[in-house]
Amino acid sequence: MPFYARLRDGLQARGRTVEIRPLGISQGKARVLDQAAGDTAIHLVNHGRLHHPRVWNAGIAYVYPFWNVDPRGIRAFSSIADLPFDPDTIDTEAARPFFRRLRKRLVDGRSSRYPQPEARATLPDGPVAVFLQSEAHRDVDETCHLTREEMLDTVLAQAPGPVVVKPHPRDQDPATQAWLDGLAARHPRLILSHGNIHDLLAACSRVVTINSAVGIEAYLHRKPVVLCGQADFHHIARTARDPDDLARALAERPRKRAYDKYVHWYFARNCLSTTEPDLADRFLRRVDPAP
Repeated sequence: MPFYARLRDGLQARGRTVEIRPLGISQGKARVLDQAAGDTAIHLVNHGRLHHPRVWNAGIAYVYPFWNVDPRGIRAFSSIADLPFDPDTIDTEAARPFFRRLRKRLVDGRSSRYPQPEARATLPDGPVAVFLQSEAHRDVDETCHLTREEMLDTVLAQAPGPVVVKPHPRDQDPATQAWLDGLAARHPRLILSHGNIHDLLAACSRVVTINSAVGIEAYLHRKPVVLCGQADFHHIARTARDPDDLARALAERPRKRAYDKYVHWYFARNCLSTTEPDLADRFLRRVDPAP
């Protein structure tokens, strides 16, 4: 991957020895802990969730070219979740152009992590948008505060207007479609959409999801987000921990949020970018701060 290639080249240019090893299906990531116990090297594990003073976990942080490099895990499991976010400490002059560049690339470009339809979706104004996730491809279950059924049932019971639900693009389970078709038959306000994610975000009044990357994309649209699971970008969202909490969240008037400052704080301060010229230096400051 370009991230690892550029990181390797930058580290070698600084006199560091770099070795790239396949993890192997039979041995798995846990073998890395045995290796780390027997050497003094820094180990960077792709898609890891390992804990060791010299083991770091790496993975794309929702939006390319940004990566988590973290002592605990990536995305929902990253230690960013425990960091304090204070908008007063963020330079507005740095945050705004950063936010605009990312918004131009993703929102204006109508692009996302997964391929999106080119055709524009026709939607009512101001629906609550519910985005589902593919439980077959991610560790979603262990991060849920609510099941997807509880989440969508609560939204349908609480939201007075239209509700739009978008299944995950990688969820090809016929049971998911049958469940959604049954709900739509009982709830005329429910709209099933496979449209471009940015059309849904532009039209909606707020977003409800477990912990999907769409929450970050919603911030680029300056839309309020309700999370129903563990997430490391929860700081400016409302987190619901049970159906009653979700009902209360939907009844609350959304607060103004510093979306531009948060997006800058999350990606520019707490992630590493494949394209940044000082990638190797920032990596070393993170994982090996001692001179």
